Amino acid sequence: MKPPQSSVTHDSLGHSHAGLRDRQRRSLLRLLYGVSAATLLGFAGLQFFNHNPWLATGEIVAALTLLAGCVRLGRARSLRAWIYGLLIPLFAFFNLIILWPNASMAAFAWVLMMPVLAYQLLGQREGLRLSMPFMVAGCASYGWFLGTVESVGEGIDLLNMVLCAGLMLAFVHLYEQRREEAERRMLALARTDAVTGLANRDRFREALVRTIAECQRSNSAYALVLVTVDALQQVRREFGREVADEVAQQVSRCLTERLRITDEIGRLGEDRFGLILRDVSSDAADRLMAGLAGRIAERDLHAPHDAPRISASYGIAHSSRDGHQVDALFRTAERRCEVSGSGQAVPAPAQAPRQCRPATVDSD
Repeated sequence: MKPPQSSVTHDSLGHSHAGLRDRQRRSLLRLLYGVSAATLLGFAGLQFFNHNPWLATGEIVAALTLLAGCVRLGRARSLRAWIYGLLIPLFAFFNLIILWPNASMAAFAWVLMMPVLAYQLLGQREGLRLSMPFMVAGCASYGWFLGTVESVGEGIDLLNMVLCAGLMLAFVHLYEQRREEAERRMLALARTDAVTGLANRDRFREALVRTIAECQRSNSAYALVLVTVDALQQVRREFGREVADEVAQQVSRCLTERLRITDEIGRLGEDRFGLILRDVSSDAADRLMAGLAGRIAERDLHAPHDAPRISASYGIAHSSRDGHQVDALFRTAERRCEVSGSGQAVPAPAQAPRQCRPATVDSD
């Protein structure tokens, strides 16, 4: 039987592919709009003194446009459009100032900023697609600015430009690639139980919310099951964390082996596990849990011979009789789990199947 599907295949990973998070990108974008406007105004004044009135006028118009955009950016909905609206004209301007008559010899340095801005605001893939063509154009523009390379010095200048641009693009690309991988690992660790490798409470709850929405759209049934491994906390107190972790890992394997790829499993506490069973009737869910309890009972847990008896109690909340509210499903399953663990009869509607009594698991 395949292991259950991870409950965080896509959760929060969109941020990793977008460089910075939306709030951070919005702040950086407003800063870039403001700094670009201020820089253009400064250059416009210099261009007037340098007898380039047309370029100065264009820079003033662009600066005013950027200032207006900086004000409206806080209410903008399509942030990606605003990013492209800044970066494409800005990168084109970087190439233009290289070709402009009487351009500065250091104007090519702005080309090296292209991958930094593009990767921070758009992420790895889109940043590469946007910055590479403009950087190639920038190198070509600088070669055009130098004219026909007739001296060794001019050849060295062009070679330095090409090498710097290539190294900067490669460095930023590798850095962003490693950053995305590190963020994915951190997100997985933050949402995974360190002992069993299962989803933690937050990730499991998100999986339940997603399951409810999907099952309601497809009009299919599902069940939330809470499983308590009794005496596990006592084992930890008397025999240490390592022994308790080993027992938890074995119980996790028992539960995982019988689940389908569409089901979900998580560890919600030291002695509490959660299961989400899709496309299952209440009778089938009860039979499945009885079988899982039997497998746990038959499993040879590698615990000390004098360890306390370990029993597995469970409670089932089914969509057909308990609704579709997350908190209500948790409360119902927890109440039935507690009643099951006490050995009392489980109060349930008349049409509901009888809840199985807790299965005892001997540690030896």
